[in-house]
Amino acid sequence: MSKVDNEKVTVLHTVAEVRAWRQTQREENKSVGYVATMGALHAGHLSLVDSAAAQCDSVIVSIFVNPAQFAPHEDLDQYPRTLPEDINKLAATSGTCVVFAPSVTEMYPRGITTDRTQQRGTFVEVLGLSEMLEGGTRPHFFRGVATVVAKLFHIIMPDHAFFGQKDIQQCCVLRAMVQDLHFPLLLHVIPTVRDSEDGLALSSRNVYLTPEQRSRAPAFYRGLCRARDLFDNGIFTREKLIAVVKEEAAKGGLDIEYISLSNPEDLSEIETVGSSGAVLSGAWRMGNTRLIDNILVGFQF
Repeated sequence: MSKVDNEKVTVLHTVAEVRAWRQTQREENKSVGYVATMGALHAGHLSLVDSAAAQCDSVIVSIFVNPAQFAPHEDLDQYPRTLPEDINKLAATSGTCVVFAPSVTEMYPRGITTDRTQQRGTFVEVLGLSEMLEGGTRPHFFRGVATVVAKLFHIIMPDHAFFGQKDIQQCCVLRAMVQDLHFPLLLHVIPTVRDSEDGLALSSRNVYLTPEQRSRAPAFYRGLCRARDLFDNGIFTREKLIAVVKEEAAKGGLDIEYISLSNPEDLSEIETVGSSGAVLSGAWRMGNTRLIDNILVGFQF
């Protein structure tokens, strides 16, 4: 356990330390809000922390780069690890919080490899939702996410958990996991935080973009905004909504991986937005960097 920056942030490294802290919160009848991150914190993460602080007596933030959600060819080794800077950013917020920054061994006592065929131990899968959208090109991803978040929920036992809408499929998967495994918590989805000038969704991977790539990246969000305007003016068909996203993406020279119009309950593709609304989302590549974004039409999460 360590203290940082005028004792505004307490950093815990072991499961035993977190459980001792959680017992103290319970004895003091304090509600606990939890924010899961992989570090490299930006304003989007801090908005989740602010939301947790506004609704809960105590806030805990996990900072852990989870190997189980990376494939062998992905950027696990290159993923930014900026724990001292992250702690300073949290210390600069208006409230106080606890950070859980475990080692890989602490989270995976049996060990972990990015090669799924060689993995051993206990894993969590949310079948159906995990195979949709992102699961098409990253079949390992949500198994890794569900596993590590289930572990963290079990360790921390929060009353409330806060996740960002930018990772909308993750929110859907975790909502189902919370229901299916009877976790006694409320899951909150907080709107995506965007660049104030061009609307690009804040992401830890934005740092990989060259200045030229960064200038083109907002094209996808411009397409999403045009689609939302069409929806607001009575256009509900898949063909027309996706067409304007493709048009703007082409103007930006984006290498589109997929564009989806899906049912918010099961993420199945739909032809027309009905009374349940829809998730309009997609992924694209700029060089070696893969970005995602989405908007909600006709409903709120």
